[in-house]
Amino acid sequence: MVDVAPRGSSDEDPQRAADEEAVEEWRKRAGKAGKKRKGSFWRELPILIGVAVVLAILIQTFLAKVYMIPSESMEQTLHGCASCYGDRVLVDKVTYDFSEPSPGDVIVFHGPDTWINQDFVAPPPENPILRALQKVGSLLGFPQANEEDFVKRVIAVGGQTVKCCDDKNRVEVDGKPLDEPYIFWEPGRSTSQDSFADLKIPDGYLFVMGDNRNDSCDSRCQGDGREGGLVPVGNVVGKVRVVVLPPSRWQGVGDHDPQAVSIGAPGWQSGIPAGAGFAAAFPVVLLGKRVRSRFRRRGLG
Repeated sequence: MVDVAPRGSSDEDPQRAADEEAVEEWRKRAGKAGKKRKGSFWRELPILIGVAVVLAILIQTFLAKVYMIPSESMEQTLHGCASCYGDRVLVDKVTYDFSEPSPGDVIVFHGPDTWINQDFVAPPPENPILRALQKVGSLLGFPQANEEDFVKRVIAVGGQTVKCCDDKNRVEVDGKPLDEPYIFWEPGRSTSQDSFADLKIPDGYLFVMGDNRNDSCDSRCQGDGREGGLVPVGNVVGKVRVVVLPPSRWQGVGDHDPQAVSIGAPGWQSGIPAGAGFAAAFPVVLLGKRVRSRFRRRGLG
């Protein structure tokens, strides 16, 4: 009689048991590693958020900031009408560290003491918590109407003389008519500009006007309508570069020099501010990509 060894003999059982034990041990280790990675991510998430907030504040303070256009004074270059979603624009705060504002630049500036904001008045929230949140939101880049800041276009700079108008209803600088294709005439209103006498711009000051020429209280009407309407260069926050919101309005903001044709400013001058701005923005964009990349790696485990 021949004995037949049953399946799963005693010689195979130890090996099978060892294999199953190894697999189970591997599963436990994999599970622990996965939990460890998830735990590590959640521990590091507040740090990443904190770094992002600090970077946002630093960028807003030193490099670029988003502003909301609350009035119609720059139509149609910038939308700010009451019946539409006002443009949100990105203001380059670096350019004027290397150059001075030039004719044609669209700038944001703090209103001088002689100015009264007749474009837009936004009463601050009465709730102190809302006021605090509004300030924090401003630092983080959430745009809001600011009753102290204005946006206009530079027409003349220190040392130049400006007046209006010639026989073709054009503003003149140093006796030469300006080329202003960006002017917008509000439908149903006059297409003639209000005249004003010669005004010599002192060094360190700017004469600014809105593109919606007859619906803008600017250097012509602020202060005393003379020297009191001028803007100190030191009050300039930065140069408006692009419309970032709404998406349907994504576009760059032109800085056509109205004096270029008549006065003949060298073309290379207009490239300096843009070059400086882009050069300064590049390392910021690169750093942002690295932070986002690190965030994604942590999130994927």
